[in-house]
Amino acid sequence: MTSIDHQYNGFISSKPLWNGDSLFGLSQLDLKNFECVIKKSTDIKIRDNEVLGKRIEHFFEYYINSSKDYQLLVKNLQIFKDKITIGELDFVIEDFSKKCLLHIELVYKFYLYDPQRSENELERWIGPNQKDSLLEKITKLKHKQFPLLYQSETIKALQKLDISTDTIKQRVSFFGQLFIPLSFQNKILPEINNDCISGFWIHWHDFNSEKYHHYLYYIPSKKDWVTNPKDHRIWHSYNTIHESLEVQLSKKKSPLLWIKSNEDSYDKCFIVWW
Repeated sequence: MTSIDHQYNGFISSKPLWNGDSLFGLSQLDLKNFECVIKKSTDIKIRDNEVLGKRIEHFFEYYINSSKDYQLLVKNLQIFKDKITIGELDFVIEDFSKKCLLHIELVYKFYLYDPQRSENELERWIGPNQKDSLLEKITKLKHKQFPLLYQSETIKALQKLDISTDTIKQRVSFFGQLFIPLSFQNKILPEINNDCISGFWIHWHDFNSEKYHHYLYYIPSKKDWVTNPKDHRIWHSYNTIHESLEVQLSKKKSPLLWIKSNEDSYDKCFIVWW
């Protein structure tokens, strides 16, 4: 299997950040047979320098085109006003079982739970480098990305493709991998889908403790963050990985670390600089 195959299968194994429309008033797309299409090989073609977000779009498109339940009508439709881009529709698909058209906004995020950040439960989910948050993305979806469908420029662009916005329903495919403090392991966190909890996070001084000296490690590039660590074959000692981590943390980057404690036990862990 190629690295793209492993990435695709990591994507297919992902979970929606919430179920149904119970959170934020945004309805998740009910993907049919999503986990039943893991493949030993795919024919997905992606340039090596393609960033993770674009890879996720390729994987979603591949899933839709491989499914008998959907047909892809539009992908990455840019909307212009006075020759200036005002936004983009991720996907428009036809759902055969429900006999409707769907405008889909696709999101794949990695969030860390910081219990010290706020009294508001949902404000505690932030990006690894504190540059974004779950609620910021939700605000953008609700007040910018979804309303774009009903702007006159979008209506005209879709009409040229023989698509009427009158019958389009809106959904999100919002996937997430969530990381919690070690002290929160085995706790049930409210409101979000706890199946999205993929690992834990620790501070740099915690990683310097004796308990971490005896494992094997690997720092994946961001395009491999969706991959299951058990599919990886190259591992490094604590001393080897320590210097690489230190370099990233000095640049205020919180690296994702894969930890191998034995042949059958793997963990994902963010080492945070803050």
